[in-house]
Amino acid sequence: MIQVNQLSKIYNAVTVLKIDHLEIKKGESFGLVGNNGAGKTTFFSLLLDLIQPSTGTIINNQVEVSSSEKWKPFTASFLDESFLIGYLTAEEYFYFIGDLRGQNKADVDSLLGKHTEFFNGEILNNKKYLRDLSKGNMKKVGIIATLIGNPEVVILDEPFANLDPTTVNRLKKIIKELAENPAVTVLVSSHDLQHTVDVCSRIVALNKGEIVKDIQTSEETLKELEAFFAV
Repeated sequence: MIQVNQLSKIYNAVTVLKIDHLEIKKGESFGLVGNNGAGKTTFFSLLLDLIQPSTGTIINNQVEVSSSEKWKPFTASFLDESFLIGYLTAEEYFYFIGDLRGQNKADVDSLLGKHTEFFNGEILNNKKYLRDLSKGNMKKVGIIATLIGNPEVVILDEPFANLDPTTVNRLKKIIKELAENPAVTVLVSSHDLQHTVDVCSRIVALNKGEIVKDIQTSEETLKELEAFFAV
């Protein structure tokens, strides 16, 4: 599904990401972990063509990301609140994304209805602009918006940050349900090792921009990662 070859990003002569080869299979739930500055957000930004690579390529479902926009219709993401449109209400934003994804109002309402528990009565029908929501509620809007239009690739950067424990558990359930669909590839980055292990079948750890671990999730994965990052 996603192939990475000889990828690097260099800022002011400092290499912040260097991945010689990485392949993420279709239907995989892929977790990316690492300390601050490890290169997680840089990798996702390259995957979404938000920045240009210094070298190398990323292929998303046979489409080279940096040279074509044909990957966009089947890829959805939420990295941070800059992806939102602050002067819209949640409903206006959802319908806007739905229009971009070829979904009518009924389609969007049907999806939103499935996630009323996740919204916890704090998002819909309150007439608040997105800019006036808390960080956690902004994140709820951004995450659910990625599901509109049934994308084949879903990319979430630090989705568990700023969420209360109940909402984190509800989000884990959403991600696990996504991962059960063999047509959907889910990519999650997080500082939280436990949460990432809980929802991902494969974990890649980055350190100073390079892959240092690539493991299939098992009962020992969390201990292995905790031991590595404890050094």
